[in-house]
Amino acid sequence: MTSAPARTAHDVSSRALAWLHANREYGALYDASREELTNDGDRYKSLGETALAASLVLRSGVAGTTELGFARTLLDFCWDQLDRGALLYERLLRHPLTTDPLETYSHFARGGYRYPQLERLLAHHVALRATHAVEHLPNRRLAVANAARVVGLDHGPGAHDWAGLTRATWLGATPEPWHIDWPTGYSVTHAVFHLTDWGRLPGGLPTDLCAYLVRWLPVWTDIWAEAGQWDLTAELMIVGACLPDPWSEDDDWRRLAAIQHEDGLVPRDDQPVDGDPAQRFDAHQHPTVVAVIAGTLALVRALDAPKRPGS
Repeated sequence: MTSAPARTAHDVSSRALAWLHANREYGALYDASREELTNDGDRYKSLGETALAASLVLRSGVAGTTELGFARTLLDFCWDQLDRGALLYERLLRHPLTTDPLETYSHFARGGYRYPQLERLLAHHVALRATHAVEHLPNRRLAVANAARVVGLDHGPGAHDWAGLTRATWLGATPEPWHIDWPTGYSVTHAVFHLTDWGRLPGGLPTDLCAYLVRWLPVWTDIWAEAGQWDLTAELMIVGACLPDPWSEDDDWRRLAAIQHEDGLVPRDDQPVDGDPAQRFDAHQHPTVVAVIAGTLALVRALDAPKRPGS
């Protein structure tokens, strides 16, 4: 990545983070009862996504003072909305085979937030045969394994078979690349995210998968950019930043900067961005989160920034 695209990546990420910060209240859980929240993990999905982006900004070591302040405020906000971990604990108690309490908690653990009671319960669950027998999609199994790794639970009886989990995915089979479709594209990106812990461990990608991605990632990125699918386009750009030898195209960053709104919102696709601020948040919060992550990781790899201790 040359200096100009690195600046563009930084600008895109900073504007997107500022938009998430300014609109965070639209992700609040004011209208839900505690019972609803502990029974339905989708009610707090956007909080987990925002917390992920904030935790990666804090981990990056390249963010400026303003961005660090926004990220910490966002992580505090999301943590408070989840009753500082108590809601995740209650949900896991009620629904012991769900994975979202662990996955959501891992973003906060990455940022230094801990809830010991939940960690004790998680440690119990990851050691159970029942937990590992749940029939998740292969890339979802990688998500759970990485969350356990981030929290510090990927050892002992609950340790994960990373090689086996990898080869069970679509990406792990290195199939004919022209048969990829929209949902499979997301599965590919998330397999990479979890294998590398969002770029922290690029060596987590086997050599043959790296070669496969280096060859086909530019093609897939151009295809979904041409289709105006900006959310998936930006996720594929994150994949490029997770490779051992990071890949980035100048045109990709120019495209993403061109479609980003002045206030920092990144649209999910090429359709008009309509509605009031709350509707805009619901529709476009996810691609804006993805833009924060894409820009942050691209800049980390461009600068070859050392990771912070414990990150």
